[in-house]
Amino acid sequence: MAVTFHETWKPAAYDKDLHERMGKCYAANTFFVVRLALRREMLLALMRLWDKDSRTIRMKEGIADILRKPPVINALAADRAERIGMADAEDEMRKDLSQKACKAIALVDKYSKNGTHYAVLENLHGLRHKRLAHRQIEAMPVATTDSTDVEIESFYQDNSELIHLLLSLVEAVAYDPKETADVYRYYAAFFWAGVRGERTEGHPNYRASQRVTPTT
Repeated sequence: MAVTFHETWKPAAYDKDLHERMGKCYAANTFFVVRLALRREMLLALMRLWDKDSRTIRMKEGIADILRKPPVINALAADRAERIGMADAEDEMRKDLSQKACKAIALVDKYSKNGTHYAVLENLHGLRHKRLAHRQIEAMPVATTDSTDVEIESFYQDNSELIHLLLSLVEAVAYDPKETADVYRYYAAFFWAGVRGERTEGHPNYRASQRVTPTT
């Protein structure tokens, strides 16, 4: 969900030609609503991976803590070797899975307390609880600045890599969300290519008289 929403949102946020086609028109109002909704749903989808509730996935308190335990990696390596019918490959499997576990843990630690990007995750938690998933009744002073688009993009990419590592590590599934992103980026390009405001030629309601002819 995060991938599909994000790749559909990006042209609406950064495509300068699209912005020029929309211009200042009535259609732009709905364009902004759609763009905002895509951003909101992407962030909500990502934040579900970082919930602290015991009934959820819990990247920090759940998955990362489990992967730190050597018996878990040993069990995964033994299972993997047995499934492919190569018992003598267990040591090599353990080494490979340990490396993937270390990379996954490092990404989780990056957004954990004392991590380099902990503030980014905390800001996103605040954004989700106060403005996206819920609406606070009373205005509260903001203790930290909102996360920037650059920080959110980095968070999105880190989560993409984290899912890639975990699926390979635990499920032996070779899935890379970045490949899915390429597909939906391709689809999004076709969709947004036809979007324009009624003041731009090509729109069904376009009228030549709406154009403003510059004076000399």
